[in-house]
Amino acid sequence: MSVKVIAFVSVKPGQETAFEAAAAPCVAASRQEPGVLHYDLWREAEDERRYVFNELYADQAAVQAHMGSDHFKAFGLAARDLAAARPVIIATTPVDVAE
Repeated sequence: MSVKVIAFVSVKPGQETAFEAAAAPCVAASRQEPGVLHYDLWREAEDERRYVFNELYADQAAVQAHMGSDHFKAFGLAARDLAAARPVIIATTPVDVAE
C-alpha cells in the first residue's frame, strides 16, 4: 500500500538559502530511490520560512529505506542547525472512496 508523507519544516530567519542548499542533494537523490514515486520540496506561499516536503512512496519498506539512506541522514544533520523547531511529519495511507 502506498504511503504519502508530508513534512513541514520552519527555518530560522535568514537561513532559507542555506536550507534550500542543504535540501537540494537530498531531494535529487531521493527521487532516484527505488520505491519513491514522488519527492518535492515546496515553500509555503504565506510564510517564506516554512517549507513542505511532499513525498509519495510505493510502500512502507520504501519509506524505511529512505529514512536509512545516507543522503537523508546527512540532510537531517545539516537541517538541524537551520530549523527553527522540530519538523512536523504526517504519514498517510490512501482512502479509496471512489467507486
